[in-house]
Amino acid sequence: MKRILLAAALGLAFAGTASAAALTYKIDPNHTDVVASWSHFGFSNPIAHFGKVDGTITYDPAKPAASKVEVTIPLDGLDSHVGDFDEHLKSADFFDAAKFPTITFKSTKVEAAGDKKLKVTGDLTVHGVTKPAVLEVNINKIGEQPMAKRAAAGFDASTTLKRSEFGIGKYAPNVSDEVKIRITTEAIVPKP
Repeated sequence: MKRILLAAALGLAFAGTASAAALTYKIDPNHTDVVASWSHFGFSNPIAHFGKVDGTITYDPAKPAASKVEVTIPLDGLDSHVGDFDEHLKSADFFDAAKFPTITFKSTKVEAAGDKKLKVTGDLTVHGVTKPAVLEVNINKIGEQPMAKRAAAGFDASTTLKRSEFGIGKYAPNVSDEVKIRITTEAIVPKP
């Protein structure tokens, strides 16, 4: 009987350890940047930053398929460093931010893709249109964030999108339809 109780206790202990491997992190908007770049008539490659990112990342290093990402990007955080251009991007010519104030991404699949790499597939909603998007993700670091003294995770990701697929293709192809997206994020387990 003692052996059965001991085996059950050990089983519960290991089950608790296994489930504790998956952590949910809150995205830190102060250490997260989403950057879009495109070609402008072939002469330059302007960029725009999307700040104020909000969301969560659940990551399980032992079982990446159990991981997930949910992100909201308010368009009022859009910053190209040119005020008039920011307003044009937020206008009905492009994002129509008055009608569609946020961009969202919700993962549908997370796969291991090599050493410290993930492939994250999800539904991206821009300008009221939802399309699948695939992020190629590098795991920068998983560990304790020294200032916060809490578990943290850092990732870089990239993808390329066609803006015309989201109904914001004005001036294409002179202003490239393809937009390169680069993301860097730091996320921390919230305080209890």
